[in-house]
Amino acid sequence: MLQSLAGSSCVRLVERHRSAWCFGFLVLGYLLYLVFGAVVFSSVELPYEDLLRQELRKLKRRFLEEHECLSEQQLEQFLGRVLEASNYGVSVLSNASGNWNWDFTSALFFASTVLSTTGYGHTVPLSDGGKAFCIIYSVIGIPFTLLFLTAVVQRITVHVTRRPVLYFHIRWGFSKQVVAIVHAVLLGFVTVSCFFFIPAAVFSVLEDDWNFLESFYFCFISLSTIGLGDYVPGEGYNQKFRELYKIGITCYLLLGLIAMLVVLETFCELHELKKFRKMFYVKKDKDEDQVHIIEHDQLSFSSITDQAAGMKEDQKQNEPFVATQSSKRAW
Repeated sequence: MLQSLAGSSCVRLVERHRSAWCFGFLVLGYLLYLVFGAVVFSSVELPYEDLLRQELRKLKRRFLEEHECLSEQQLEQFLGRVLEASNYGVSVLSNASGNWNWDFTSALFFASTVLSTTGYGHTVPLSDGGKAFCIIYSVIGIPFTLLFLTAVVQRITVHVTRRPVLYFHIRWGFSKQVVAIVHAVLLGFVTVSCFFFIPAAVFSVLEDDWNFLESFYFCFISLSTIGLGDYVPGEGYNQKFRELYKIGITCYLLLGLIAMLVVLETFCELHELKKFRKMFYVKKDKDEDQVHIIEHDQLSFSSITDQAAGMKEDQKQNEPFVATQSSKRAW
């Protein structure tokens, strides 16, 4: 008897705080996923880093042996300055001296990466004025970009997602949930094909040092706004039509970001995902709901009374002849 009561009380306790338990498991799962990613990246990349370090030590030792007039301190000072300039997007290599990082097309590409929060990091402002302007430009431009993307995605979603699903549901009588799932999968497939596979094939042809995997990697890193900056198109010394190429990449990033947001919004509107997300949300109390309902009723009642009073005043103002006739009869 006591065990059954204790079990029922535990079940009621779990049901009462179900969202809190789900949120706790969500936080735990996210932390475990972070640790899992760290373990995998460390195990995969650490051996390659060790090999690269050994190779650089050998090259440095060989260079100092072949150039005895140069000390190790002087070489490290020179390399430090070269690496610092490379972090700002400036290279000392003879095959890269012809590309300017701050011509109009490159600056347009940089502005698009800043506003979309992609931020490859291959080109950064050099002057204090440029850094200050970048802060002000981002503070205004990033919310402006979010507003722009939200408005564009909302309009596209209506025509691309909601109306087709509603049409097949009303015209053919299919289940709305099934139609929404099939439509989301097809839309995702078309988006991945048009903004990942096809551009990856194009980049693998236009970029001399990129294979298909590296091109696909760039497309994913860019459109997901991760922007690691290890692969940036249009930076080759023999790049043909570089200005036009940069403008095309800017348009691709903007359109691809819009397409990704449309697909994300389409999947977020699925009934199953909405139901799944509600598991981790804080449920509103009944008292709060009643307060909101009462406040809404009071506001609606006051607005109705105000409208009625305004209509009466308008009728009085619009009927002067009736008022004068009634006053004459009174006399």
